[in-house]
Amino acid sequence: PPPRSAPGPRAVTAARPRRSSSGPGLSSPPLAAQTVVPLRHCKIPELPVERSVLFELQLFFCHLVALFVHYINIYKTVWWYPPSHPPSHTSLNFHLIDFNVLTVTTIVLARRLIGAIVKEASQSGKVSLPRSVLLVITRFAVLTGTGWSLCQSIIHLFRTYSFLNLLFLCYPFGMYIPFLQLNCDFRKTGLFSQVANIGPRETGDMSSRGKDYLTVLKETWKQHTRQMYGMEAMPTHACCLSPDLIRNEVEYLKMDFNWRMKEVLVSSMLSAYYVAFVPVWFVKNTQYYDKRWSCELFLLVSISTSVILMQHLLPARYCDLLHKAAAHLGCWQKVDPALCSNVLQHQWTEECMWPQGVLVKHSKNVYKAVGHYNVAVPSDVSHFRFHFFFSKPLRILNILIVLEGAVIFYQLYSLISSEKWHQTISLALILFSNYYAFFKLLRDRLVLGKAYSYSASRDSEQKLN
Repeated sequence: PPPRSAPGPRAVTAARPRRSSSGPGLSSPPLAAQTVVPLRHCKIPELPVERSVLFELQLFFCHLVALFVHYINIYKTVWWYPPSHPPSHTSLNFHLIDFNVLTVTTIVLARRLIGAIVKEASQSGKVSLPRSVLLVITRFAVLTGTGWSLCQSIIHLFRTYSFLNLLFLCYPFGMYIPFLQLNCDFRKTGLFSQVANIGPRETGDMSSRGKDYLTVLKETWKQHTRQMYGMEAMPTHACCLSPDLIRNEVEYLKMDFNWRMKEVLVSSMLSAYYVAFVPVWFVKNTQYYDKRWSCELFLLVSISTSVILMQHLLPARYCDLLHKAAAHLGCWQKVDPALCSNVLQHQWTEECMWPQGVLVKHSKNVYKAVGHYNVAVPSDVSHFRFHFFFSKPLRILNILIVLEGAVIFYQLYSLISSEKWHQTISLALILFSNYYAFFKLLRDRLVLGKAYSYSASRDSEQKLN
């Protein structure tokens, strides 16, 4: 949500300076009555963003391909042998595959797609009667078919396997919600009068904790589903000159970014777990499979899923929003007090917007202002991390490109050096999903790089004029 509109430009006032003499190593400009000039942000072009259902369908297809190649690795046969050596007439030992485990694994991998379809079919609005009937039928068919298949497969698994195997199959969901900030409350606070702040739970007696457990669990699940399927609108940015509003905006964006990163981490690890480890756990003891390839597939699926999800959850517009907030926040660099003992210093106050190059004293340490203007708390490490990651608008995109390029390079090297037919097929199929993700990352990088470089050159020309 956008912050409240702040009053116009105001003068920067300074507290009483600590030192007034000059020093040879550092310089600190005096704080006169300066008018803070608002930052001029770059306008980036509108890049195409995939719809939720289409993206989840592509991600589910990539997971199905990885699961298929893993089953090839486990249940492959030597079907090319002559009939005198009784092999199999098929490329896989289909009679050894437990299709109930395969059904449960497929439904777990399709959970995001199912949620996206149900959300799309549950949107309210003015629609015609045939369309509303079609949406109801679609929602009913998806939920009924998924629930019936899952229940039937779980019943067969209870009759066939021990409790330990079933615990191995289901225990990641026991850590799913607690990992997503279960020890937090979701009370609304005064960030922009509308922003939800997740803070630490208040310590109290055991009865209040037990009473609030289900409430916290429900609010956690609601917050997770909003973040997972995009039920909340993209946050917006409004330039203001109020230090409190800037810091509150940064706190909200940090909370939102952390939720997105947790969704990426949980989804990637859960998908890799069900693709690489669950099929191996239910293999018979008399059957041989390549354990090294299973571990390698786990890493490939987790990294590829993380990059694809980060590209979807951190679009160009969102990264530009984080960059604007970091530019307003500013940053402080810690300075050795011995080097600036004779330099003008000021006592840091939270009401001021400190210009670049000013030395302030905060918590018995001396800091130098680095940004265009600075409202960050000098001793707050989270403000420093926020400015470090998002002060350059293309840093996150560059990290994703390097990570995805390293994965593709490793897969190409493994494909060239592989001697087994199933590994060649597996790497060739998995590479296609990484190629598509790498193409979209390069497209966004080229377009945004041109936009930011044009804006920087235009600003430099205006300064020269």
